[in-house]
Amino acid sequence: MSQAAFLDHRAEPLDPNRWAALAILLTGAFLAPLDFFIVNVAMPAITSGLAASAAEVQLVISGYAVVYAVFLITGGRLGDIFGRKTVFLVGLAGFAAASAFCGLAWSPAALIAARLLQGLAAAVMMPQALASIHALFPPHERARALSIYSIVVIGLSSIVGQLLGGALVAADWHGFGWRLIFLINLPIAIVAFALAVPLLRQTRGEKRPRLDFGGIVLSAAALASFIVPLVIGREQGWPWWSLALLAATPLLAEAFRRYELRLAATGGDPLVAFEIFETKGLKRGLAALMGLYAMAAFFLTYSIYLQTALNLTALQAGLAILPFSAGFLTGSALSQQFGRWFGASAPSVSFTLIATGLVLLSLAVGHAAAGTLSVWPWIVPPLPIIGLGQGVALPTMVRAIVERVAPHRAGLVGGMVNSTLQVSLAMSVAVLGGLFFTLSGPHADSAHIIRAFATTLLAIAACYIAAAVLANGLGPRRAAPLATREEAVVE
Repeated sequence: MSQAAFLDHRAEPLDPNRWAALAILLTGAFLAPLDFFIVNVAMPAITSGLAASAAEVQLVISGYAVVYAVFLITGGRLGDIFGRKTVFLVGLAGFAAASAFCGLAWSPAALIAARLLQGLAAAVMMPQALASIHALFPPHERARALSIYSIVVIGLSSIVGQLLGGALVAADWHGFGWRLIFLINLPIAIVAFALAVPLLRQTRGEKRPRLDFGGIVLSAAALASFIVPLVIGREQGWPWWSLALLAATPLLAEAFRRYELRLAATGGDPLVAFEIFETKGLKRGLAALMGLYAMAAFFLTYSIYLQTALNLTALQAGLAILPFSAGFLTGSALSQQFGRWFGASAPSVSFTLIATGLVLLSLAVGHAAAGTLSVWPWIVPPLPIIGLGQGVALPTMVRAIVERVAPHRAGLVGGMVNSTLQVSLAMSVAVLGGLFFTLSGPHADSAHIIRAFATTLLAIAACYIAAAVLANGLGPRRAAPLATREEAVVE
């Protein structure tokens, strides 16, 4: 796009409802990750309420995560084709319907089926938020909008999920118990849908691509062959099929790559335009982003440590996340200031903060006496440091990745960002969580739990150190040339 054309586009009036639209988009996008974390807290109640087996309980969690991760890129492409408002509304309605199905589930099999549908609806809805933000906001406001998105959707969802899940189960309103964690989605989704119809504008890229069914099948197969074994394999003792799927992953990924390149060469519309990876820093950014949800393993093991080694109740364990939350909110508020202070090094600095806090917490856990009040002066101080780093890292990294591409690629990149985060979540829980459970042993007494938690913290810290190296230099760019900026078509 020429500089003159860009200036002409800048002269167009801005959408007066863009900030209201952002609130609606955030509401829908927030529900998707929230419903992963909120279920973890409620699993004991679900297990007893439906008389579910250990394998069925695992599928309630992992089934959602797998379907969600596998179809996120496809969800982003659907928004580019049919319009992001349309696809967002379809996804939101589907998510509400699947949540009602979950809340009314009469058996473990029914709940698992409902969770699969819920994951599919989330994958359709989620990428539209990032893509719409990129299209609706001018460059000088986009950084702020993306920061709010990262803080609310990626960061607060995990914290609120843990606190809200325990509170709703404990409240047991009218005897609904664990079903409330799903049914609460209904009024939220209905209000968001009603407001989205008049306030959210239709956006799409300049070119309306065709749906790449072959790419959808191959990408889903490659992602599923990687994620399914990680999520389910450890729980089942790594059966042969899980190892076979992992071995098949690179073959399927290469088949997908070659198919997409052939399709592009013949004038088709591939699901993933591989030339996008030629964008400077994009591959390193996505690789660094893989480290962000290593925090999922921290939340899991921290809760077990508190309840098993320190004998806290579930509610007390939930409240023990508050020092982290305080640091996270502070970091989120300072994320743009960090960008001004450290420039392109801001992501690396934030990752280093997280790693430092994790190392300090590991040392504190190793030296504190379990079950005594002396534990808290040791383990509380590192938590705000970890939260501070996470609060800065999330918006900084999402902005660094999304703002590198033209708006007509926003749907694709939105799906890639969220898919990367979900793969990161699955890997961290499977690999780092697996390390914790292996070290804690079959009996999981306090001494073994403390040792396992301290060691796992160091492993999580190593992930963030690697992310800091990858993210070096990827911070906010000062000012891109006007001629390189493309604006989406807003109808």
